[in-house]
Amino acid sequence: MNVHLRFLGAAGTVTGSKYLVEFNNQSLLVDCGLFQGYKQLRLRNRDPLPFLPNHLNAVLLTHAHLDHSGYLPVLTKEGFHGKIWSTPATRDLASILLPDSGHLQEEDAAFANRHGFSKHAPALPLYTEQDARDSLKFFKTVHMGETFEPIHGWKATFIHAGHILGASSLLLEVGNRRILFSGDLGRSDDTLMNPPDQPPAADAVIIESTYGDREHPDEDVLAELGPALQRVAARGGTAVLPVFAVGRAQEILHAIALLKANGVLPGSLPVYLDSPMAIQSTGLFARHPGEHRLNARQCHDMEHAARMVSSVDQSKAIAQQHGPKVILAASGMATGGRVLHHLVQYLGHHRNMVVLTGYQAPGTRGASLSAGVEHLRIHGQDIPVRAEVVQMTSASAHADASQLMDWLRALPKAPHRVFVTHGDMEASDRFRQSIEDKLGWHAMVPEHGSTWAV
Repeated sequence: MNVHLRFLGAAGTVTGSKYLVEFNNQSLLVDCGLFQGYKQLRLRNRDPLPFLPNHLNAVLLTHAHLDHSGYLPVLTKEGFHGKIWSTPATRDLASILLPDSGHLQEEDAAFANRHGFSKHAPALPLYTEQDARDSLKFFKTVHMGETFEPIHGWKATFIHAGHILGASSLLLEVGNRRILFSGDLGRSDDTLMNPPDQPPAADAVIIESTYGDREHPDEDVLAELGPALQRVAARGGTAVLPVFAVGRAQEILHAIALLKANGVLPGSLPVYLDSPMAIQSTGLFARHPGEHRLNARQCHDMEHAARMVSSVDQSKAIAQQHGPKVILAASGMATGGRVLHHLVQYLGHHRNMVVLTGYQAPGTRGASLSAGVEHLRIHGQDIPVRAEVVQMTSASAHADASQLMDWLRALPKAPHRVFVTHGDMEASDRFRQSIEDKLGWHAMVPEHGSTWAV
């Protein structure tokens, strides 16, 4: 009897990671992410699942980013009541991200209904904050490197992937097959996170390809961010930095702390972290010291690099603070959250700046800004873009093409097949070609919804 692998997300696109593994009338899901970016992708979040959630035996979560975890509240709301296996840090982060995601969806739906710019009457959230909190009851944690049985007779092991707190690759052993899921792989030279562990041998490998068609620059975060913030401060402007609340926000805070300590930026330059989720996530670094490179002092400096802004009233009050300032706010691709209100406030003036701190998925507002649009549509309005837009290229938490290839080369033996996922089609296909050319292995980019025997 064959083990079957079905690609229900992150196939030919960089979001919505979901891999259904089936064997002997049992099944589990590796990751359960939201589709983001282009509208035709986001609409998939509303499609019925091609399996019955209450027939699913388990979910294994590689890490907490919403493109890997954000669909869990829908899954549990629709009847899945099995265990959601993750590392402890992933559980801690999911406890922050998922309720926030539900809250934002409720806010966005309410805003759309008040202002009448939704095509749906009424606009409804995909799930609520309470739905998200309900899903957290099903989490079961296991430590890195500890082998466990998500289904009787199935073995699974999480191994360090770098990237963010708790992020893991996953080895799944079932039906005499070893299937290795890379998850999102971090950089070997990341300023915050430890490098990924060496991968174990596997018959089939599912590898991400977010940066499968490019290399990171030699320039580091400090060299990119310092001059940009110096420029905007010198002209008395405001810099708005859309950041991912988990990972990117902490990397930028760490960089700002170093830039101020080194005298590159004045210590008096006001910096605001306007994201309750990012504030909570920053505090987790001290609770999970084995997952990252920072010592206790550096964790303290990172936590005190900005004024923490929790309430909506505090967020609105930032606009009353005159003079140069820096605002970090989620979300990282400007798809929602408080950063949208800051963009409305500051995009229209040439003295201001938007610093895009990492990868911007096609179809997002961040990608539009990076492409140089003259107007950006936010909350039903077209906002003129007169602020300087800076696209950073050094702050990515993903391995680049060479680092992805190095991870594959570290496998003890060649797998029978490599599935290239979690990348734009061009990035995935170029990385597929590189695997075949440089390693001589059989590699392919699976289609959405396709099923393969492994």
